[in-house]
Amino acid sequence: MNPIIAKALEEGRYKLLEHESFELLRQYNIPVPDFALVQNVDEALKVVKDIGYPVVLKVVSPDIIHKSDVGGVILNINSDDELKNACERIRNNIKEKAPYARISGFLLQRMVPEGLETIIGATKDPIFGHVIAFGLGGVMVEVLQDVSFRIVPITEEDARAMVREIKGGYRLFNGYRNMPVRDEEAVIYIITKFSELLSDNPNIVEADLNPVIVLERGGKGAYAADARFIIGSM
Repeated sequence: MNPIIAKALEEGRYKLLEHESFELLRQYNIPVPDFALVQNVDEALKVVKDIGYPVVLKVVSPDIIHKSDVGGVILNINSDDELKNACERIRNNIKEKAPYARISGFLLQRMVPEGLETIIGATKDPIFGHVIAFGLGGVMVEVLQDVSFRIVPITEEDARAMVREIKGGYRLFNGYRNMPVRDEEAVIYIITKFSELLSDNPNIVEADLNPVIVLERGGKGAYAADARFIIGSM
């Protein structure tokens, strides 16, 4: 069993903390923004020198599922003063809106440039095993219902077909109107590596990479900007 998953289960947790999720993705060479878990403002100010602005600050807590709902996420932090204020604001938000929550620290994360937001998700079916879904990220996947599915394991050819099956969404990959052409191959790579991760870790019950931000074609790639893993016993 993967040590990150084993540690969570030993602690009685069935959801990986966000930094654990990113560490798991890194093990499979899935691109994520530079990040670090920090405990306080002083640590954040030291770490940000290596990560560089702009950054995102997120609360890390085993008791909070939707961080944005309780004011636990602040985007586009561009200076030391803004970072100090962000730490204070998040602590105050949690005290007010989720006083029950244990705070394990803060995730300091490099902001990914604007791009096409997609989602790569997975659930574990009791008969078929892991099933991966791909579609446009955010509310678009719910509104348009333009999603493709495959059963793990997924080959590169399977992943390419998944990307091209989202009829409305795939037009956005090809420079629709004034939009840039997106790095389709980078998304295909992430889907195949995500399939490998799931195959190796049957304890994963549910997972979401949302958003996976797809940048311009030409080597700029794609990044999993947020990740969630629900785990369970075999």
